[in-house]
Amino acid sequence: MPFQLNGVPLLSRSTIDRAEEVRADAQALKDGWATAALLRVNRRGQVRFENGALVLDKAIDLSPEPSPAAVFLGIDAGVHVWAVRDNEVTGSLADLRAMASGVDDLTAGLLATANALLNWHDKAGFHGADGTVTTAVKGGWSRVTENGYEEFPRIDPAVICLIHDGGDRVLLARQHSWPHSLFSLLAGFVEAGESLERCVEREMREEVGLDVREIHYLGSQPWPFPRSLMVGFAAVADPDQPLVFSDGEIAEAYWFSRAEVREALAVGDWSARNNGARLLLPGSISIARTIVESWAALD
Repeated sequence: MPFQLNGVPLLSRSTIDRAEEVRADAQALKDGWATAALLRVNRRGQVRFENGALVLDKAIDLSPEPSPAAVFLGIDAGVHVWAVRDNEVTGSLADLRAMASGVDDLTAGLLATANALLNWHDKAGFHGADGTVTTAVKGGWSRVTENGYEEFPRIDPAVICLIHDGGDRVLLARQHSWPHSLFSLLAGFVEAGESLERCVEREMREEVGLDVREIHYLGSQPWPFPRSLMVGFAAVADPDQPLVFSDGEIAEAYWFSRAEVREALAVGDWSARNNGARLLLPGSISIARTIVESWAALD
């Protein structure tokens, strides 16, 4: 029987009310700005933390009315929350990857949304069709040209797949740029005109040369590096089929037993890379961790 996720991926647990009905209401945004909170994010995706908590400033200190450079993230406990790109932010800084193990659901949602939106705005200043200047509207949730052409935040969908043998073994792979003990699931971007399932088939064949079957959906999570959506799957493959690394992305891949994976999960995650372990797995920020944990928990 296909297995399911035993928990919600970290970046999918957001508790912020996205309040999409407020985005197009300029007066509501203006009224909320007076008491709004503001998240400052630098170009590296870093934000300020104090005593383990996310620091939110007063939006009114940025400008008397909603700034066109800021993006509306939603409403928390009746307070509007915005984010702005600020490369001068100082203090104790951390990014979402570094703080993942201890981040709460609200913070995870705010950072994932802020990074995805701000990363899009950084490169969306001109319309893709005619090169004319675009202006942010609707609290930063779209951009328009002088002629009224509207563009919305770009999301890049990607699949990530746990390949197993239908029994007690799973395939894990390492990219060339990773340290030698770091392994994870295989992933790749969805191409134009391609379904998610066909993308799984193509990417698994391209990266490791395996023909997969019994593909089934597990779950998804935002991945704001810079603005992706990771769609998780599991699939079955024949462990006797030779591995072929044809697209050059994968340095090596091996079949690991469930016992080996459980041992690696007990060690921690990639942050423990100096402990000499043969196998280290992704941290809690990645849906890969949730998928691997769910598979490893099967009897």
